[in-house]
Amino acid sequence: MRAGPVTGRNSRARVFRAALPCLVLIVLTGTATEAQIVTPDLFSSNRTSQVTSPDSPLRRTAAEANDPLNSPKLQERDRPALSRIGQIPKYGLPAASGAADSGYDSLNRKRKKPKYYPGQAKPKPPVGPGSPPPPIASNTRLRLSIPPSESAHKTPIPPAMAGTVMGQPPRKRLRIDDDPFGAVGDYAGGFLIKSAVELRGGYDTNPARTSVPRGSPFYVIAPEFVAFSDWERHAVVADLRGSFTGYTNTFQPVDGVVSSAPTNIDRPDFIGHVDGRLDVTHDTRLLGQARLRVATDNPGSPNVQAGLSRYPVYATFGGTLGVDQNFNRLQLSAGAEVDRTIYQYSELTDGTSTSNDDRNYNQYGGLGRVSYDLMPGLKPFGEIVGNIRSHDLLVDRSGYQRNSSGGNVRAGTSFELSRMLTGEVAVGWAARTYEDPRLQSLQGLLTSASLVWVATPLTTARFFATTSIDETTVPGVSGVLTHTYTAEVDHDFRRWLTAIGKFTWGTQQYQGDDRFDRSYSLSGDLIYKLNRNIWLKGTLRRDWLDSNQPGNSTASTVMMMGVRLQH
Repeated sequence: MRAGPVTGRNSRARVFRAALPCLVLIVLTGTATEAQIVTPDLFSSNRTSQVTSPDSPLRRTAAEANDPLNSPKLQERDRPALSRIGQIPKYGLPAASGAADSGYDSLNRKRKKPKYYPGQAKPKPPVGPGSPPPPIASNTRLRLSIPPSESAHKTPIPPAMAGTVMGQPPRKRLRIDDDPFGAVGDYAGGFLIKSAVELRGGYDTNPARTSVPRGSPFYVIAPEFVAFSDWERHAVVADLRGSFTGYTNTFQPVDGVVSSAPTNIDRPDFIGHVDGRLDVTHDTRLLGQARLRVATDNPGSPNVQAGLSRYPVYATFGGTLGVDQNFNRLQLSAGAEVDRTIYQYSELTDGTSTSNDDRNYNQYGGLGRVSYDLMPGLKPFGEIVGNIRSHDLLVDRSGYQRNSSGGNVRAGTSFELSRMLTGEVAVGWAARTYEDPRLQSLQGLLTSASLVWVATPLTTARFFATTSIDETTVPGVSGVLTHTYTAEVDHDFRRWLTAIGKFTWGTQQYQGDDRFDRSYSLSGDLIYKLNRNIWLKGTLRRDWLDSNQPGNSTASTVMMMGVRLQH
């Protein structure tokens, strides 16, 4: 007999006989089987939670499970810091941490595509793999988008004219014109030339400025010419302005009494100058000016002879040559000037004429100025001026020697405060002595200012102050110390409608005489700008002269309208 198979069968029979009674007992007892309840802690990593009974007092309630104090983040904060012992330190930056959005990336990351605004012009793709995009022409400005109105229904122009050809030198852009109704002008080589003429007519209640007023209609023809260079270095500016005022009425003597006003009071007025600057180096400049002034004595002036048929015309012409030198913030200026004043003969009502050679004189002088750029927008300065006046005749018609010497000293500052308040203001002292011992020395306070205040984009205020020592023919009077102050306000109701209000007051002190005059002028202008070439202008002005001498106070009202033609 073989023992292997028999032994295996006997062992299996014993196991079956033992298990069978156990199954019978389970069935007979009638105990019901129950499935394990699925709880939130069933799949927890904590083994004890899988066997905890639902009725166990140790089981976590819902309130405890939602308690924020049991948050895992708070429990992680209470953990001790990790030990650095045995760890390998890391230095520097990770690979490709400084790679740009475009270009080579060692990690082969995806490049970021640039974002464009809606309607923005997108650059063309590169010619080939690895080729850079075409550069933008240097003479064109970068724009986010092109409005359809600038490209629709427009005649195409050659790229060379548009300035978009690669390698083409950049074209110089024109200066932005702040005045949309200003004169355009024409270019002649490197100069921009602007010209204009004003034609006005009106009525003056007292054009001769006499104590007994007599009015007259009048007309004014006023041409203008301005030319300035448009160069990178050096500069030339020519400013020529003139006018002729004609009156339709004549002022004949009344009852044979000789009048202090001429019979014909027509008079010209011209002022022009040409300024030049030669940039020798960055810090050295040569300056020059040629000037011309043509005018007559002011109506009502004591210098006007009685019994004239017309005002004698005088001309003052001369020039200045100087140099400016910068030493960092320090600027030194010096110059010399020469002027010549001549008068034409006076024509009398009886047909004769008299000479005015005693009023002709030459003036030689020099000036020096030092300024320091203290801070941006503030530049204080000091200035000294001296001159000598030499007359053609040693003795004038009244027997006085009019040759003199004098000058002035002043100190002030130029400033620029946020482009709202700009200008220059100074005070000083002016003095002049005469060769004739009978003529007293003339001296007084000197004030000068030129301020511009941009109160709003539509309103601009200006203030000017000047002081001068003028010649006179009054016997025993050394000269006239004249102070003039002007305040002006411009307001634009629209771009094409501007109102200008101006108030001028001044004083005239006659040295050697008790005469003292005060003058006032109040005017208002309204300008209607049809286009860049045609303006309509209206003016209303009131003038007063208040003198302490009886019979010399006058008043006048001026009304006029006209048109300005400019290009």
